[in-house]
Amino acid sequence: MITLEVVRNTRLSPHFTTVTLGGPALERLRPMGFDQTVRLFFPRDGQIGLRMPTLSNEAWMAQVLLLPKSRRPWVRNYTIRRFRPEAYEVDIEFALHGGTSPASAWALRARPGDPAGIFDMGISYLPPSDAAWHLLVGDESALPAILAILEHAPASLVAEVFLEVPETADIRTDVAHPQGVRIHWLPRDGTATTPGELALETVKRAALPAGRFYTWVAGESRLPTGLRRHLVNDRGTPRGDIAFIGYWRHGRSSPG
Repeated sequence: MITLEVVRNTRLSPHFTTVTLGGPALERLRPMGFDQTVRLFFPRDGQIGLRMPTLSNEAWMAQVLLLPKSRRPWVRNYTIRRFRPEAYEVDIEFALHGGTSPASAWALRARPGDPAGIFDMGISYLPPSDAAWHLLVGDESALPAILAILEHAPASLVAEVFLEVPETADIRTDVAHPQGVRIHWLPRDGTATTPGELALETVKRAALPAGRFYTWVAGESRLPTGLRRHLVNDRGTPRGDIAFIGYWRHGRSSPG
């Protein structure tokens, strides 16, 4: 368990902001790159300070849930966007939902000195060495992870990347990626669709390259489960070549 504080809050676009956390305790974080995930702990409205778990094993969750809500922190999963160990800083990028979720509301109001904490959960992006190319797909909640994967990728990576974002203004024009990577931006721009639906339907219709490929897909739960079903049933992709992660469920809040 690593207790930190907010260093700065940088708005990136209408639906994204980066909260930079810092502190000497980051010397205990082992950087893994790619989609390195952490449990992010942050205070609820009205709480003074942050009550972090004391257990650095799976028992921490029971410890948190036994706390009354007056002292219990919010806990959510987030990807480390960038880690600067020499500066004791880590960036967590948030997809904002108008302040309607606890994490969005906290990210919008986070200011230097505010407390937060993290617990390392490792990575899920584990491609086989013999894959000819990679398929990376995500909605806005998976955008930070996919961008981090691309920044840590070897120069030899060949990939088709499908990134769904709320609107055109959220498209990044400065994404660092290997030359063999093609990024397909998919802005919803006000269309009344569930996040992830546009990405799923676009990939279903896409003419994908030949050869064995590794898929990493994440986002609203219907995107990864739907894409895995399509790849296995319609394209004959081996299940073992697909990493699929449901970050959230539309219309339902996470426990805690």
